[in-house]
Amino acid sequence: MPRPYSSLVLPAAVDVVWPLVRPFDGLPVWHPVIADSSLTEGAEGQVGAVRRLVTADGGVVVERLLTLDDADHTFTYTILESPFPVRRYVSTLRLAPVTATGETFAEWSAEFDSEAEVEQEMVKTFADGVFATGLAGLRDHLAG
Repeated sequence: MPRPYSSLVLPAAVDVVWPLVRPFDGLPVWHPVIADSSLTEGAEGQVGAVRRLVTADGGVVVERLLTLDDADHTFTYTILESPFPVRRYVSTLRLAPVTATGETFAEWSAEFDSEAEVEQEMVKTFADGVFATGLAGLRDHLAG
């Protein structure tokens, strides 16, 4: 099972970063690829909530919140519908304090199944196009 991954040290304390990433429908605030997000089921902060994301190029991705842990600054979600040729996609975004500097270590990863011929392309798409791009957007938002 492929495991795309990206991480970054963000120039702010975890108590500043978590309120930005915690809202399940808040990606458009800091992720440059996400143009719009709305909850279509459930409520903000409720496990089981479903969000409908619209990408800058008009793609639609529908995801369900599986876990939310405020104490550990992490959440996990799954893709219900998307233009990506993947199955059983589960992703986690996690923040941890960098105690020596007062910054935040952010990591975003996933696991999924796909056909062998698109597996590496999907790993690159998620690791670079979704996770690394999103974390860089978060860093830029914090610095802005």
